[in-house]
Amino acid sequence: MSSLPISEPPPWRTVILSPHFDDAVLSLAGLLPELPGPTAVVTVHGGAPDAGVPASGWDDLGGFSTGAEAHRVRRAEDARACALLGVEQVTIDHPDGPYVEGGLQPTALDTLLRSLAPGTRVLTPLGTNQRDHRAVRLRAMRVLAETGAAAPWVYADLPYTGHLPEWDTAQACEALAESEAYGLAYQELRRDHRLTVRHELRLDDDRWAAKREAVLCHASQLAALVPGHGDFLVRNGPLRTERIWSLEPLATADASR
Repeated sequence: MSSLPISEPPPWRTVILSPHFDDAVLSLAGLLPELPGPTAVVTVHGGAPDAGVPASGWDDLGGFSTGAEAHRVRRAEDARACALLGVEQVTIDHPDGPYVEGGLQPTALDTLLRSLAPGTRVLTPLGTNQRDHRAVRLRAMRVLAETGAAAPWVYADLPYTGHLPEWDTAQACEALAESEAYGLAYQELRRDHRLTVRHELRLDDDRWAAKREAVLCHASQLAALVPGHGDFLVRNGPLRTERIWSLEPLATADASR
């Protein structure tokens, strides 16, 4: 387990930006073995709230009394999941949104992104119906562009994107391009980028069992997820299919024709 600051380029070949402690596991536990390693899962909102601050509404659903208690437990849960998946846990000292007055942008992410060695693949969440996820994507795209690095790849954030009715079909991308309920983030990216599916996985029973084990490491989050996502852990539910897209700016794509 590590945290910022980073004094020299880290050895990672793949960096997955997870807005919160559970997002990377919910979204990518099945595909992680297919990504070039070593791999780091970087929790952007990984900082502790001030001592004594009452639990947010979300953390209250998980049974916590204070924000600091929730942070301590969730960080330990994430460490177990990362160890199970064979990836490095990295945290950025930026508290979760409810504990930051005014919902400040995750600027602490900039230091990590600027420290990466050339060629490191960065994955960001799509940001389907989740403003913290979208903010992480926008920040990563901006900083990587400023450093001259390649655009990040984008993963479907689950269970959010996975509620698309066509999610587990070959028509998922076409449906996202039309859906007003689940496709707005995808459509936002398509205005300026060509999106190409780079990884797509419908988990078989063995991979699903392995993913379920990693997801259950984040036990404190399950009760909070149910009100908005229902039976999201059902065997053939939104977590069963995972996708990653590459981004190519349309100006670059048009010039290469």
